[in-house]
Order: sequence, then structure tokens, then C-alpha cells
Amino acid sequence: MDQLVRNPGCRPHPPPDEMERHADQAAQFLKLMANPHRLMILCHLLDAELSVSELNQHLPLSQSALSQHLAVLRNSGLVQTRREQQTIYYSLASAEVKAIMAELYEQFCRPD
Repeated sequence: MDQLVRNPGCRPHPPPDEMERHADQAAQFLKLMANPHRLMILCHLLDAELSVSELNQHLPLSQSALSQHLAVLRNSGLVQTRREQQTIYYSLASAEVKAIMAELYEQFCRPD
């Protein structure tokens, strides 16, 4: 029987049950980002913390629809909020989200 030859640059894989758990987490993360409106919200938050009204200027959504998408992103931990008097500001919640959004921007949004 032929021996399996591993590429020396390959990363070691965790045990299968751990890989499955990570795959489930990644799938949930990607599912949240698969909605075009939520993806656009995350793109706008890549470089700046923005209020709902500021986000609403950039997106073709009613304020109600935008608020619903922001609630989904907040409840999933992708964005965080900060209140200043009556204004709520949104920003990306983690370095991981920022890194993924930066890579998506490089692949799909960078001007030609």
C-alpha cells in the first residue's frame, strides 16, 4: 500500500471531534456574513466606528431593517456597541472579524 506523503508545509490538524466543532463555528460565522446587507454593514465598520444614522447613509435599507441586521450581528458577537448620550455607535467586535473583513475587502472590494 502506498504511504501517505505529507506536504512539509501543511499545518497539523486537531483531532476530528475538535475539527468538527471548529467547522460548525466557522459555518455559523460564514452564515451570518452570507447576507449581503450584513456583509456591507461589516465592510463599512472595517475602518470606523459608526452610528446607525451614519450607517444608514451608506446602505439602501430602512432604519428598521438596518437595526434588525445590527441586532443579529450584535447578538452573534460580530459587532459591539458604545453609547454616547442618545447615540449608539457600532464597531467590529474582534481582531478575527477585522482580519476576515480586511481579507474579503482585498479580494472583492479593492478598486481595480
